[in-house]
Amino acid sequence: MSLAATMSARQILIVEDEKPIRDMIAFALKRAGYDVQEAGDCRAARNMLADRRPDLMLVDWMLPDMSGLELTRQLKRDAATRELPVILLTARAAEADKVAGLEGGADDYITKPFSPRELLARIQAVLRRSAGSAGEEQIDFEGLELDKASHRVSAGERTIPLGPTEYRMLEFFMSHPDRVYSREQLLDRIWGGNVYVEERTIDVHIRRLRKALEDTGHDRLVQTVRGAGYRFSAKAD
Repeated sequence: MSLAATMSARQILIVEDEKPIRDMIAFALKRAGYDVQEAGDCRAARNMLADRRPDLMLVDWMLPDMSGLELTRQLKRDAATRELPVILLTARAAEADKVAGLEGGADDYITKPFSPRELLARIQAVLRRSAGSAGEEQIDFEGLELDKASHRVSAGERTIPLGPTEYRMLEFFMSHPDRVYSREQLLDRIWGGNVYVEERTIDVHIRRLRKALEDTGHDRLVQTVRGAGYRFSAKAD
């Protein structure tokens, strides 16, 4: 089966005010078989989201009516769009900006200029994480329950909202408890070996996972092992 055939049902919303860049991205995505929508600002993007939710959004940081980062924060605060994957596009290359983007809720961050090949690889990686694992398996750990079939995480009667990357991270941790994993190992297992992601990204998503779990007290399970990496365990150091 061709790549175009496998991707035909996937819809991506591009939010970019510079038409030449938007056209370039749209051409590359359509060529890869994606269904593409385009918006020149946040207001237009919001209107499109009201009509139809895409599978992923590409959002430029600098937009005329609102920053792409603020749009991402709003989407992640809204229950209807919280799990919608977002990749930020920006010319900001400083580490602080990348961390701000990830902490703002973005699932990935790509710096301009970028090649269509890199963009497609990152899109595919984020969509894989967003899809989660198939099957009806359920994982229970210390009162925390992860249902792979429904892609839900809960503690008792309480549902815990997670972004796609945090869900994949938690799924991996709950499937491999009490073992220490380095940042490099986590990148390999959660992002895959064919996509370049900085190791600092792991720390950002760990913080987001802990924050999501802190109201139920399960943030204590995500442990930092100094000089080694991270571990998911009910046992104290």
